Amino acid sequence: MLELIPARLLVVDLDDTVWHWFDPWHASFSALLDGLVKQSGQPEEDLIAEIRTIHQRRGTSEYSWLIDEMKSLESVVPSGRSVREFYDPSIHAQNAARLKRTRLRLGVRETLEDVKARGTTIVAYTESLEFWTRWRIVTNKLDGLLDEYYSSPDHDAPIGLEPSAMRHVPGDAYALTHTQHRHVATGTLKPAPAVLEQIMADHAVSPEETVYVGDTLMKDVEMAQRVGAFDVWAEYGVNHRDPRYELLQRVSHWTDEMVKKEQDERPGVQPEPRYALRESFAELLGIFDFGPTESRRT
Repeated sequence: MLELIPARLLVVDLDDTVWHWFDPWHASFSALLDGLVKQSGQPEEDLIAEIRTIHQRRGTSEYSWLIDEMKSLESVVPSGRSVREFYDPSIHAQNAARLKRTRLRLGVRETLEDVKARGTTIVAYTESLEFWTRWRIVTNKLDGLLDEYYSSPDHDAPIGLEPSAMRHVPGDAYALTHTQHRHVATGTLKPAPAVLEQIMADHAVSPEETVYVGDTLMKDVEMAQRVGAFDVWAEYGVNHRDPRYELLQRVSHWTDEMVKKEQDERPGVQPEPRYALRESFAELLGIFDFGPTESRRT
């Protein structure tokens, strides 16, 4: 039996590490795109090209006000109606699909509860923006199970639009009671060693006592390795081999170079992970012996 490695801080990626992200994204975006094609009469290829331009400008593939910036959708909207009102059936289909598919990864809740019971601080760090991250924390009932999450602030709404009036999901309906939000600078992308170093400093924990878990080799694993923390690859969360992943690539805010590198599996291109979780997040407990964190944060 292998001896477990002592650890006092658990830092986790969220999308496709703690919860399913790609599957709900694909289902919800496909529902939206299909609806927009039918309602607008515009070719799908033209809409996809316009969407990617907006996503890249806004730095996210989950832009809440996407249709408000799509000029191609305006021509069929009757006089006296807004774009958002006219395309409400498509937006509703998107939201319904997202809610139906949103769920935790295998073994996540039980493992986090175990680690939390040992007094270990659990911190999340995600590239996703604030609103949808907060929505998923509440929807997946993780408020308080995660002590903190770090993310960029929410994206700005288009000029002249009031965010609270635009979203079907009111922001205050998903306020967090226990999990604290910590901002990172807008536009920060992984690997961002300075953010992980700050998290460790905030909790007075050394890299040798910190475990970082994420599903992306070139972002999560590389970042953990740069600061000397224990890197754990959530291999179960890898999606780029899924045929459906092509749609995300076609509308992603990622550059073509980033997309190409993510799929490059030649030896030496991606960092080699020290540990890997093949099937379940629960495999983490077979590697590390988590203990209490003595945090400096007040």
